[in-house]
Amino acid sequence: MSVVERSIPRGCLTPGSPRSPVIAKAERTTENAIASVGFVARAYFPGHLEHGLADHGLGPLATIMESFLAPGTHIKLHEHVQDEIISWVPAGIMRHDDPQGGHLTLDADHLMIMNAGRGFQHEERTRNDDPPLRMLQIFVRPQVADLDPHIQHGRLPKLETNRWRHVFGPTGSEARFTVRNAVECHDIRMNSGDTTILPSRSGWRTYFFIFSGCIEAEEQTFSEAESGLCPEGAEVRMRAISESLVVAFVVDPNASVYRVGTVGDGETVRRMAAHVRS
Repeated sequence: MSVVERSIPRGCLTPGSPRSPVIAKAERTTENAIASVGFVARAYFPGHLEHGLADHGLGPLATIMESFLAPGTHIKLHEHVQDEIISWVPAGIMRHDDPQGGHLTLDADHLMIMNAGRGFQHEERTRNDDPPLRMLQIFVRPQVADLDPHIQHGRLPKLETNRWRHVFGPTGSEARFTVRNAVECHDIRMNSGDTTILPSRSGWRTYFFIFSGCIEAEEQTFSEAESGLCPEGAEVRMRAISESLVVAFVVDPNASVYRVGTVGDGETVRRMAAHVRS
């Protein structure tokens, strides 16, 4: 993963400032895993932040895709198999259609999870009058293969400033939206100067991604599209240097997983992960 040249909020990066080894950090990638007319996706690999781990994923959290769709883009009908796919859309509008008659709209207030299982087909589009879309597509590995396919779509709880919102959790949890493995997801919007504690759980790992803005944690700064992996059991305080939107994943690294998802462990992702590591 490499650094992309971009505008950084003043005070976000201080040359020569001390950096703590507590949080493993990945910078923003500039390489496209997928690139077609109107559609670009960049892959982030949480497993690469765990020293000595050969896997590109971290237990059940396989891959994070930062996806961009221009207005008037149509991604034709295609199939997903095995992956649990979460579409988190803080900026823009994404429209989903499927052969079962689903016509769903995703935006900052609405989430969709495709539990692909044995296989689920859909197409994605933006209208000509839609704003540019930037979203995260999160690929979770199921515990076992060939589960029943189904789709979840609905309104998210209101996102309150400087308060973690529960986006999704494992099946059987109290989360409104669920995936079929041991991953919890929370997001937060912070104003400059706000502080919070990253979500954590005993025996699990916390991986976070800065969707926008800039934060400081353990004497390190993290800017847009940069990510970090916290050590097990650590209580990590985070401070917003500018207005920021952060998503955090709390993952059981020892959960049973099935690693043959179409995208999360597909050929394109595995090739990109190997290239990034080389």
